[in-house]
Amino acid sequence: MSGADGIAGCDATPVLKERGQREVFCGLTGIVWLHRKMQDAFFLVVGSRTCAHLLQSAAGVMIFAEPRFGTAIMEEKDLAGLADANEELDREVDRLLARRPDIKQLFLVGSCPSEVIKLDLSRAAERLTERHGPQVRVLNYSGSGIETTFTQGEDACLAALAPEMEATDAEQLLIVGSLPDIVEDQFLRLFGQMGIENVHSFPARRREDMPAIGPNTRLLLAQPFLGDTLAALQKRGARHLPAPFPFGADGTAQWLETGAEAMGADETRVAEAIAAPRARARAAVAKVAETLRHRRIFFFPDSQLEIPLARFLARECGMSPVEVGTPFLHRGIVGPDLSLLPEGPVISEGQDVDLQLDRARAARADLTVCGLGLANPLEAEGLSTKWAIELVFSPIHGFEQAADLAELFARPLRRRAMIERMHPARVGA
Repeated sequence: MSGADGIAGCDATPVLKERGQREVFCGLTGIVWLHRKMQDAFFLVVGSRTCAHLLQSAAGVMIFAEPRFGTAIMEEKDLAGLADANEELDREVDRLLARRPDIKQLFLVGSCPSEVIKLDLSRAAERLTERHGPQVRVLNYSGSGIETTFTQGEDACLAALAPEMEATDAEQLLIVGSLPDIVEDQFLRLFGQMGIENVHSFPARRREDMPAIGPNTRLLLAQPFLGDTLAALQKRGARHLPAPFPFGADGTAQWLETGAEAMGADETRVAEAIAAPRARARAAVAKVAETLRHRRIFFFPDSQLEIPLARFLARECGMSPVEVGTPFLHRGIVGPDLSLLPEGPVISEGQDVDLQLDRARAARADLTVCGLGLANPLEAEGLSTKWAIELVFSPIHGFEQAADLAELFARPLRRRAMIERMHPARVGA
């Protein structure tokens, strides 16, 4: 299959499937952006001190701020079965809710330690809902590194929320996936300019604003890592709208147009709403693309953002992807981006980190996108790297953020060029 410009895409490219050792964060990381989005929710990790340190480090919480996440620390006596973990959990939740009456949604988040001792958090959530409801809704999901990777934490969280949504037969468009508030507001404003008013976001910022769902709900995914969430929402009768993800000027335009068409918006009005911000985004991206054009890029699998990002970089910035690795390739979700990604790169699913490191070293791309654990060693070998985690923590969706997204990839290349000018003998040492 090819795009509108006749360029052959990667939808027919054979996928290299690897099932070996992985280098990724666990799903607990998703709490860092979920707790910012859901303003009356609290995420209580049932885990170890290591889990607590991970979240504190990733979130960078200041000492005078009271965050909406925490860890119920499992001690040696819990792991050894010398204490009743359920009694201790109930006691900690009672203390938390007594101190924080603003909490309306409480998520019990499983971790590796709670998985190891088979602590049943689903039953705990039911028990605590009966104890504290209806003021507080208690749900559970797993962020364990045994079961989840990096962005799968959000997928598990939203999939747990889906059955709690009320039913509706109303015609509506649902934007699915956590977005920074400023980006979400931009999308809602653009849909409003197109004459589409019945647009909602999932997850909502507050429990009272949680959207309803039904057979006349159209789903527009804002994040490509929401396979379980999509299945849960489709089970409620909603219909998925496959579209390229809103990265860059053209990806954002096609994403918006897909939603507008499904809602029956007037084509002329849609084109008028999109024209000016799309032109601004194209002009802004073109300036940054001067640094990126004709550069080669290699993606390790981390977030499932890899295929949409590679499409943006190839088609709008002139980069040449060498390999595009993704933890899981869901064709029903990333199919439109895969069709628009120009033929040429290796498409890999899963990971055998040693084999992929060999390919990355052999390719010696101008830029390698990978996790924190691989970045420093590869930099020491003379490769320029980009931290994959920054692409999830940063606002990168939509027209107004298109140049910022390109800049995230241009910055390490400029840094490398500066080092080469200042210390030519040290580069690649």
